[in-house]
Amino acid sequence: MKKFIVFQKSGDIFEFLNPIIIWCFGLILYLEIRTRTNEKFPIRPLAVAILTGFVISLLAVYSYWVKTELMHGQTALIGGYAYFLGWGTVIICTAIAAQYHLIGSDGSKRNHNPFLGRITHGNLSAYENGEPQPVFQFPFSKGDSWSFTLFATEWEVDVLEVYLITDGATRYRQSVITGQAADGSTIAYIFDESAGFLRSLIWKDSSGVTQLEMQLAIFGTGHEGEVWFIRATDLYAGSWDHDSGTPDAEIRDTFFVGDHPSGEEYDEMVYYLSARMGGGTGSLTLRDHTSLSALERVWQPGEAEEGQLGEINSPSQEYTLTVTLSGDSEIAIIIAGGITFSWTL
Repeated sequence: MKKFIVFQKSGDIFEFLNPIIIWCFGLILYLEIRTRTNEKFPIRPLAVAILTGFVISLLAVYSYWVKTELMHGQTALIGGYAYFLGWGTVIICTAIAAQYHLIGSDGSKRNHNPFLGRITHGNLSAYENGEPQPVFQFPFSKGDSWSFTLFATEWEVDVLEVYLITDGATRYRQSVITGQAADGSTIAYIFDESAGFLRSLIWKDSSGVTQLEMQLAIFGTGHEGEVWFIRATDLYAGSWDHDSGTPDAEIRDTFFVGDHPSGEEYDEMVYYLSARMGGGTGSLTLRDHTSLSALERVWQPGEAEEGQLGEINSPSQEYTLTVTLSGDSEIAIIIAGGITFSWTL
């Protein structure tokens, strides 16, 4: 299964305000306070001025254009406001793109792009299993090696080469990193100093099948509009394959919707549903603890749907899932709970 992700890096006006205008603002504030207090070197106003300039500088925003097999072109933003805590959060320009990231949020291979989430400010580490993973080790030097977890896989990587690129009056480096996992999977990526992020990334499984491919398309400046980020956790995942000639099957399962690990209540559930009926039939029903139907699907022979994304608002506590299959049929579903945040830039 091949996926393509295209990143576009850009910054809003705060990128250019920092550090020149921002620190000028801080200096003006400092001088104004000094004048009003008649102190020659007032330490407290100086601290206020420095902190004010620093906080304003946290508002830098960078956008990335993301395209996958499931997501046909969305824009993701790293929100610099979170850099005060030492990490950034990728916020996404369409709600549906944020929901795609929500599926597989536990760091499993279902997560189409772990960079659409919390990343550290210092070395752009993507979070997986709740821990920052050192995908990059700055500064890059040929022969350097380290390990990290990404796509639910343990990687041992090496810096294969560091190239110095000359583009007119501009000079920058591109670092080529390659690695392998114990199961024979491979990963290769290029960090582009001029873009400040990945030029490309290719992940292949042990059979040599490309699982993920990312290519930098363009980067520039400026973004305005509404953006989203969803804090999420996988709640349920199941898949069922029924063969022709075997007795009809009915599967009943339950799962409980508690709170997000942060202690906050989920405000939505998102499901990712696929089904294929050969000569058989199938159905799927999801009901809450009051027997109210939250999701119902029925498929006849020859029908199919692949990667259908849907939303269930205000989820209750306990759900019962019922699946029926007859003949040649397949059904799979992933359900995740999310807490949605949105901003207008």
